Amino acid sequence: MTAKEALKRRTGACPYLPDPTRRPPAFLSLDDAIADFAPIELGDLGNAALLQRVTTKLAVPELLLAEALQAFENDYKVLEIDGCRCHRYQTQYFDTPNYGLYLQHHNGQRPRYKVRIRAYQDAGEAFLEVKRKSNQDIMLKERLQVSDVATGIGAEGNAFLASTFPYPAESLHPTLWTQFQRTTLVSTQRAERVTLDMDLVLRLGRDEITLPGIAIAEVKRSDRALRSEFVARLRALGARPVSFSKYCFGVSLLVSRVKANRFKPQHMLLGRMIQEGERSWMNP
Repeated sequence: MTAKEALKRRTGACPYLPDPTRRPPAFLSLDDAIADFAPIELGDLGNAALLQRVTTKLAVPELLLAEALQAFENDYKVLEIDGCRCHRYQTQYFDTPNYGLYLQHHNGQRPRYKVRIRAYQDAGEAFLEVKRKSNQDIMLKERLQVSDVATGIGAEGNAFLASTFPYPAESLHPTLWTQFQRTTLVSTQRAERVTLDMDLVLRLGRDEITLPGIAIAEVKRSDRALRSEFVARLRALGARPVSFSKYCFGVSLLVSRVKANRFKPQHMLLGRMIQEGERSWMNP
């Protein structure tokens, strides 16, 4: 099985998804790992929202992530909404007919943009969001609250894009759809927020990608000079930073007519992680 075959499939039962009933007896779940973390409420996030930030992303096996988190009980609080610490997200991305925004990323262009509507399902909110990566590698995000992820951009959204997005809003159409579950950690020591995305599904038409057993960790800081103990811990356990965009990863696998060579290392890395994870879970 190639790395691409491990990632790409038709909608339906995924033959590569490890059976959770066959996990090793010593398996530590993410819920177990963060059970003793102090909670933080959505209204108390304040500056931790970091709409302007520097990011580091890592693709991490869930087993490794749970092990790493045991060291941070006193260093981070966990976002809790109505007693829940793992929250559901859905996102609809928008692009031009020739995938011009995707190609900005593929070609390393700065600045570059993403446009999406994201539903924060457990908070009962949805936002039209414009993300811009600056020439200094700073990520800036502006957003407008909307009624629902499925409503489309609409007239109010077009007016918002006219002030935040440098291209005609009329050129955009729906493309990739994603869903995942996210746990958010907020540092008690510095301006840093960590998001842990799991159970990721990327869908375009009838085609779908899943990443079973893998978490995408994103460490968001206000300043590149700030050291992240979380990143240092994961690197000490063998994880390495990876350039990863859910949108670009999905499009590069599910749209056959676009360039994708820039993302082939990510295809190989994540495909290999899925295969290795399945072997370790199925044969403890």
